[in-house]
Parts: sequence; structure tokens; C-alpha cells
Amino acid sequence: MEGEKTDTEGKVETEKMNKEFAMAYDVQSKIVEDLFGDHLHLGFYDSSSVIPGSDVNSAQTRMIEAALRFASVSEDPSKKPRNILDVGCGIGGSTRYLASKYGSQCKGITLSPFEAERARVLTAAQGLESQVSFEVADALNQPFADGSFDLICCIECENHISDKTKFVHELSRVAAPGATIILLTWCHRDLSPLEQDLHPDEKKLLTHVLRRNPLKWISTADYINLFKSCSFQEIKYADWSPHVAPFYAEMRKITLSWKGIMSYVRHAGWSQMGIKFLMMPSVFDRFKNGLLKYCILTCQKPQ
Repeated sequence: MEGEKTDTEGKVETEKMNKEFAMAYDVQSKIVEDLFGDHLHLGFYDSSSVIPGSDVNSAQTRMIEAALRFASVSEDPSKKPRNILDVGCGIGGSTRYLASKYGSQCKGITLSPFEAERARVLTAAQGLESQVSFEVADALNQPFADGSFDLICCIECENHISDKTKFVHELSRVAAPGATIILLTWCHRDLSPLEQDLHPDEKKLLTHVLRRNPLKWISTADYINLFKSCSFQEIKYADWSPHVAPFYAEMRKITLSWKGIMSYVRHAGWSQMGIKFLMMPSVFDRFKNGLLKYCILTCQKPQ
């Protein structure tokens, strides 16, 4: 009975958190679309990128292309992914980009009913509704059959998922044999062999960020161990913090511009939520001291 009670309490807490995330993204996606377009993720900059003042949407599509190259997703038409899943799809910018690039069938899932409906409207406007669909679904309980997808992209949604073990196992379940999985996510620094946890002052810094954004971070080493527990192969990772730092600088300028402030006021009001979103670029401050990293992790499910 005690175990059943604990499971029920955990389920209720998860459902409560999911509703809170959905409500937050109902608002945030409106603001981000106003200011940055239909991609709800960071942009990628390298030595050839024109900054400052560059087109942030171009940086966001560069992020997708850079991730696909890093994961060695084939450009050969005969080997291209045919069924793609975008976990935490927002309003579907990345989902539609992948569908157009590969001519594939793409599905996106989000906790936000508003995002799913907005994604459908934008998809219909681009004439992609026969290729692209969206569902309101939990990444821990995906409404798909085993082995459904040969490419799975998870762009900056993992930090909202508390049960990372279940999340990775669910990715493994819906991935087809030979499928590629791409994660773009924030991680805290790796621990040394002598450390059991982050330092108290580091936890305090993360707690300061968590008061604004209910996120849960683990290290790249933790993710790699989870991948290994599912027998994934070709595991690779890299720290892309330097590549996203310029985007945070651009994001700060745009969100604190008159247009940015008025968008926040229009959609969120002068509420705690509105102030929270205005302060989101401060996460970059945690990059500068090495506590947080923006990482790419990729792997393949065995054939």
C-alpha cells in the first residue's frame, strides 16, 4: 500500500509540473515568436558567423544543421531519415525545417495545447500538413509504437524533465534499430572522481536560476551513462557553450529593447512570469564560470 501511495503521489506531482510547464510555454512561445520567429531554441555561431546584429533566425537554423553534421546524419537521399520525432517541439519550427530538408514524415510533441495548435496553423500555412503533425504528449509516455523513428531530436527540452532515466529509456523504446538520437541541452559541470556532488556555493547559484526557471540539470557524464545503460552506440558529445554565447548577447539586447518589453507586457503582463522571462538571458552568467555548459550529445540505437 505504501508503494502504491508513493507512486500515486509521484504521478500527481508530475501531472502538476506538466501543467505548470504547459502554462508557462503557452505564454513564452507567444513572446518568442514575436521576437525570434518560430524556432524556440538557441542559435549557433562560429568563426564565420557575422555578429553582432546577425539574423538570429539564421543562427537557429545553423544550430540544426550543425547538430545534424555532428551526429553524422547522412545527406545521401537513399539513407536520409524517413520518420522523425521532435521532442519538445514548441510551435514546430525545427519540425518543419527537418520535414522540408529531408522530405520526411515528422511528428512533434509538446506539453502545451497552445503550442500544438499554433504549430498546426503554421504548418498548414506552409503546406506541410501532409508531412508534419503535432500532439500534446508527455516525453515520458509517448503515444507511439516501439521502433517508430529513425531520427529523434530533443532540443532544449530535457531540462524540464525530472526523470532522466525514464526519459532516455522512452527514447530508446520509440527509436528504430539504427536510429540516431540528438540532444541539445544544458548540463552542469562534470564531477571529479573524488566528488559526490556539486559544491554548496555552486548549488546556491543554480538554485538562484531555478527560482526563475524550474529546470533540472545533470552532467554530460550522467547522460552518457544513461545512454550506455540502454546499449546505445556511437556516443559523442561536445561543449557548445562558446557557440551559443553570442546568441545570448543578441537575445539580451532584443528582449530588453522596447519591442521586447512590450511583447512581454502584452503576453505576460507585469507579473512574476513576465519578469521571469525577461531575466532568462541571465542563465548565460552561469556559462561564464563553467558551472553550466550548453552541450550536444548524440548516439545510435544498435541495429
